[in-house]
Amino acid sequence: MTTANKITIMRILLIPFFVVEVLYYMKTGNEVHRLLAILAFAVAAICDGVDGYVARRYNQRSELGAILDPLADKLLLISGIILFSFNSPYLRCIPLWLTGTIIGRDLLVLIGLLVIHITVGKVHVQPRFLGKVATVLQMLCLGWILMKWDGGWAEGWFRIWTVGAALCTGVSGLLYVSDGVRQLSSHPTSSPTVKQ
Repeated sequence: MTTANKITIMRILLIPFFVVEVLYYMKTGNEVHRLLAILAFAVAAICDGVDGYVARRYNQRSELGAILDPLADKLLLISGIILFSFNSPYLRCIPLWLTGTIIGRDLLVLIGLLVIHITVGKVHVQPRFLGKVATVLQMLCLGWILMKWDGGWAEGWFRIWTVGAALCTGVSGLLYVSDGVRQLSSHPTSSPTVKQ
C-alpha cells in the first residue's frame, strides 16, 4: 500500500461525507452543511492532484492506483452530478443534458470495458488529455454550484463551463470507444471463424 494509494483511499472515504452534507444542506438550507460539503469537495479535489504527484515523483505507480484513482474521481463527480440534478430551494440544478451526457458516457465506457475484459482478458486504458479536461470542467461546474455563484457575470461563466464539460465529455467518450474498438479488432476472437 503506497502513500499515493492511501491518499486516494482517503479521497474515496470523503465522498460519503460530502454526499451527506450536500443532502442536509439541500433539505435544511443550513450554511454549515454547505461549507462542510465545500471543504470535503475541495480536499478531495486537491488530493487528486497530490496523489498523482506523489505517484510520479516517488515512483509509486501501481495497478491498484491505476484502478483506484479514476474510481475516486468518478465516484465524487457522479455523486455530485446526481445530487445537483434534483431540485432544491437552496442550490441551483445542474442542466439535465449535462447529467445525461456524463452518465451516458461513463455507462458506455463501463460496458465497453466489460466487453473487452470478457473478450480479450486484459483491458488497456490509455488516459486521454481531453478526458482529464472534461474531469476538471465537471469539477468546476460542481464547485460553481456549491459556491452559489449565480447571476450576472457568473451565469455566463457557468454556461461556458457546462457546455465545455459536455463537449469534452462527449468527444472523450467517442475516443475511448474508438480505442476499445481497436483493442477488440486486433484480438483473434474478433476474426470470423472459418468452417472446415
